[in-house]
Amino acid sequence: MPDAVNNTLNALINLLDEPDEKAFALIREQIELQGMDAVAPLEKCLENNFSNIVQERIQSILRKLIQDYHYAEFVNWLSVGSSDLLKGFLLVTKIQDPSLDEEEIIISIEQLKMDIWVELHENLTALENVKVLNHLLFDIHHFGVNNVDNTLPENNYINTLLESKKGSSLSLGILFIILARKLGLPVYGVDLPQHFILAYLTAEGIDQPGESDVLFYINPYSKGAVFTRRDIDIFIGQMKIKPEKSFFAPCSNPDIIRRLINSLILSHNKQGNSDKAEDLETLLTAFE
Repeated sequence: MPDAVNNTLNALINLLDEPDEKAFALIREQIELQGMDAVAPLEKCLENNFSNIVQERIQSILRKLIQDYHYAEFVNWLSVGSSDLLKGFLLVTKIQDPSLDEEEIIISIEQLKMDIWVELHENLTALENVKVLNHLLFDIHHFGVNNVDNTLPENNYINTLLESKKGSSLSLGILFIILARKLGLPVYGVDLPQHFILAYLTAEGIDQPGESDVLFYINPYSKGAVFTRRDIDIFIGQMKIKPEKSFFAPCSNPDIIRRLINSLILSHNKQGNSDKAEDLETLLTAFE
């Protein structure tokens, strides 16, 4: 940051104890115009200033700056085609943890991919490919559903999933898709109500995937168990809901991430984390 800008920003931050609300609103506006460049100086002030009103104001400004930055990144992800599902997963996780080390996550994913890759070869059938992926992911690395408390928001964040090896069927399903696609396997998400599942497609269905291109379905909740359309029909019947094409067909990456966001909003509201829920609700407006 140039010295002149830095000096101006520090001068504005020193005025955060301004008692006049109208004057403070102008000060805040000027600080927020600095964008993410204002974050580090504000955080330093937060550590060293013990005035309750100044701390509250800094926390409010920081939240707005970080929220705006993440929203802009998310809008950009959607606008460039959202082909990188991992990036979408990371952007949602950063709402919870703005200091998330993306590079560390990417390296962990690549290590998992390589562990699976060495066990694959071109002569394997689709079912055999899934069997290998299941074995490495669920048996060797011990990933699985958190059955102790599946309502926790942490079940749906990529960093806690990789650290604890426990998550929701949704986060496990997203991880499965990310790994499969990195390995060249045509695995997609299916937006089935109350139960996120995966679909393994034919080679012909990769460009414009549809229901007719599905070879079989995969259940991330049950360690990647394979099942058929008939099983979905039975599930829908038990749920007593009207069948829709979207329950059987592959969905897009934005559909998956929107489902993730909605699940997190529900979890945060149950935990009483209204601020986090509101931040995530802001992300949803990017889909409009």
